[in-house]
Amino acid sequence: MADKAYITPNVLKWARESARISEEIAAAKVPVSIEKLKEWEAGTSQPTMRQAQTLAKLYKRPFALFFLPEIPRDFQPLQDFRTLGSKALTTSSIFIIREIQQKQSWISDVYADNKEEKLAFVGRFNLNDNPQRVANDILQTLSITPSFYKSDNPIKEWIEAAETKGIFISRTSFIHSRLKLDAEELQGFAISDKLAPFVFVNSDDWNAAQLFTLVHELAHIWIAETGISNEVEPHLKQRDKQHPVELFCNEVAANALMPREIMLDFDVSLFHSSKDVFKMANQFGVSSFALLVRALNLSIISVSTYQKLKKQAELDFIEYQRREAERKAKQKEKEKLGGPNYFLLQLNRNSRLFTQAVLDAFRGGYIEPTLASNLLNVQVNKFQKLESHILR
Repeated sequence: MADKAYITPNVLKWARESARISEEIAAAKVPVSIEKLKEWEAGTSQPTMRQAQTLAKLYKRPFALFFLPEIPRDFQPLQDFRTLGSKALTTSSIFIIREIQQKQSWISDVYADNKEEKLAFVGRFNLNDNPQRVANDILQTLSITPSFYKSDNPIKEWIEAAETKGIFISRTSFIHSRLKLDAEELQGFAISDKLAPFVFVNSDDWNAAQLFTLVHELAHIWIAETGISNEVEPHLKQRDKQHPVELFCNEVAANALMPREIMLDFDVSLFHSSKDVFKMANQFGVSSFALLVRALNLSIISVSTYQKLKKQAELDFIEYQRREAERKAKQKEKEKLGGPNYFLLQLNRNSRLFTQAVLDAFRGGYIEPTLASNLLNVQVNKFQKLESHILR
């Protein structure tokens, strides 16, 4: 007879509920009946060791946690700055938030033990400050000049500049192949910390939206407001449904990505058609919608011009989405043959800066192999290959 796992029932139930996993899904994974799962969570019967280990893996919790005498103190939920009426966070969002919290907590503790210098820009401003002033400070700190990027990949330049200054940037669109992140549910979040600030960007979004999200989340760091965001790009409608912190960070991002002095150099004649707008937006690395809102707010274009170009841009965006869907379908076909680069995916997910910090700690003998592997989502015998991709 298989060994029974004498787990703590309410801890088992808490682990499932905190992962936002239904009884039906959990029971099917083991597999057992829902009634049997309820018995385990009530303490009237016990799972086997193998069954409990299956649930620990499903809930993404250490197996030993199930044997604690009471529910452990978990990471505090991040403040929800998302638009009013947003749907509840699902399992994939819960897991990525928890994963980044674990990484951030570890590296912050390491930096504290090493007496690392605190980052002066974290919390330098607050909601009472001028968003343009905050944006200018971000640009100056990161040494970025918008619209004069060195490549056609501005988000990469922003990430490299941010990590050079000690801000960890994580980007991914999935937990695993069957658990994807929804951009409408979660576009990004920021964990403000004087030693180790962390920013997450959902890469399920398209590039221009990702860049705006990244700079929006950097604004969260500059005003020390930890929290989750969605529907990040500025809108003229539904402003009453947005949190004041989100409205402020949107203003900061708009000012940073499309500085007033550069925008005012544009003649209104440049806003002749949606194609002209797209070219200008591409120069800034933003969407046509973001550029139009910015131009309207700066009185470069009239409301009627904005409305006309917005309608054209919406049609162009539908066509863009169609082409993107075709491109992604072709990309998936290619990936079936060779697959995406696993190490690059993990580097983006972990943050290159964080990956290097963990590898340095591991090579120096400061952390155990198991912890290093868990932090990086990579087996120890693959560390050398992972490290070879950091500078690519």
